[in-house]
Amino acid sequence: MPFTKPIHLGTLFDDLASRGSGTALHLSRPLDIDPSRGVELDVPGAAELVTEAAGWFAAAGVRPGDRVAIAKRNHWDYVLLSCAAARLGAVPASLSAHLEPQALETLLKRLEPALLVTDTALLEAARESGAGPSAHAARTLVLDSPPGVYGPDLLGLDDVRGSAAPPPRRPHLDAPLAIMHTSGTTGVPKLVVHSTRTLMRRLAGFESHRWPVLGSRPSDTVTGAFSFAHGRALAWSAGVLWLSPAALSVITGPDWDEAGPMLHRYRPTTLEAQPSTYVRWRPRAQERGHPFGRVRLYISTFDALHPTTARTFLDATGRRAPVWMQGWGQSETGPLTFRFLTRRALARSGERHPTTRDLGRPVPTRTRLRAVDPRTLRPVPPGTPGLLFCRTDALCLGYVGEEERWRSKLVGDWWNTGDLGTISRTGAVRLVDREVDSLPEGSCLEVEDVVDDRLPQVLECVVLSVPGGPPVPVVVTADGHLDADAWRKAVADLPPLAEPVVTTWDGVPCTATGKVRRAVLRDRLGLRPDSCGTGRWT
Repeated sequence: MPFTKPIHLGTLFDDLASRGSGTALHLSRPLDIDPSRGVELDVPGAAELVTEAAGWFAAAGVRPGDRVAIAKRNHWDYVLLSCAAARLGAVPASLSAHLEPQALETLLKRLEPALLVTDTALLEAARESGAGPSAHAARTLVLDSPPGVYGPDLLGLDDVRGSAAPPPRRPHLDAPLAIMHTSGTTGVPKLVVHSTRTLMRRLAGFESHRWPVLGSRPSDTVTGAFSFAHGRALAWSAGVLWLSPAALSVITGPDWDEAGPMLHRYRPTTLEAQPSTYVRWRPRAQERGHPFGRVRLYISTFDALHPTTARTFLDATGRRAPVWMQGWGQSETGPLTFRFLTRRALARSGERHPTTRDLGRPVPTRTRLRAVDPRTLRPVPPGTPGLLFCRTDALCLGYVGEEERWRSKLVGDWWNTGDLGTISRTGAVRLVDREVDSLPEGSCLEVEDVVDDRLPQVLECVVLSVPGGPPVPVVVTADGHLDADAWRKAVADLPPLAEPVVTTWDGVPCTATGKVRRAVLRDRLGLRPDSCGTGRWT
């Protein structure tokens, strides 16, 4: 075996195949780049697809150093397409099809890609809104379009099939390798640039160790259900597959009609999903005959997690000592802290104890954290709320088209996360709020957690700060109704709140990773656009 960690993104699947990986790849629906392969794949087959796609890109004019933007409906082939671009020495940029058309257009203007890889649904939605994403790429490859439908600069797969891929090119360790965007909860997302050193060596390399509990085992069925346009998909795929579990199972959306049969057919032993997906599946985990009985390890990233959700899934598994790994980090940094939650840690309910807002401690030997006064940027005493800064070797290279914004968040070697929290004398981190969403007194996250914990009918609670007035809670229930007496009793000991706005999931705008787009929600509710935070570090 040539090396012990995944290093090269472009040849990742070739390297896995040469190691003799026998991991079975199960898909909840066929890949968009080759539906004919069905829903079962293996690692050598994935390597073939990457090489084929590299040939398509070369035929479309992609050269080393070019940027290749990928924007299509959610599926794991985001990873394969990114590997194909990297194989040519190009830089893939994954953009979610969930983005607003105008935001997508802004990001494409910043990228100036040599090629945009997309589908007809995205192009048609953009045109209906008056946007034209293909205008910002030298050429566009439409994965599900017949050849020649749009024009000479818009290609179908039949226009580029059969072209041989050139030999793989491997970038310098510190050269741009891949670009991904942040969630965009407060506006247009940022375009984050990672290198081979930060993405493959630091992030994927960390996950490719056989850590106790966390590392994938040969007997595992590892299931992922999240946005594969997110940079997390690259590190997850490389780290998991390097350890050769029995199976990797991919679910492309939270809808139970797709996810349910997949989970029952390939019952996971480790499951990673967005917190919003866990919330939507929570009623299913309480049903008789649910598919979560074999899970030994749950993982959540992307957003804050409510204790009720973790408690429900931990109680659902038949394992004697299951754990929930909660990670906190950012697209720019990768994981900064992690904590293992157990049934015992979540046993107390209904109280105002932090539970899932206790984020654990920094990743040993890899991350340093400190809390500072937001005005002076000087460290605050242990246990005092402050703006959280980090130092990590996995810090990205910058933002495409927004270098000044990037530099403004660096103070020496310390990176401003934009989160408020406390750090204890022993290094334990407790999250208070995003600075932009913060309250003059109390914590949005605390209110959201307590409401979720005390009112079983509440599926989600989002607290919006209002300068000069009480915060507005937005409460999601299955039918859009809420018992008023139960609400008043649940919030009696919390800071004063405005009357709740009660809605269903359809009334809450979310990002591709399930985060609530608070700025859009404010606008829908007719609230003033500014919050109590400054928003300087978003």
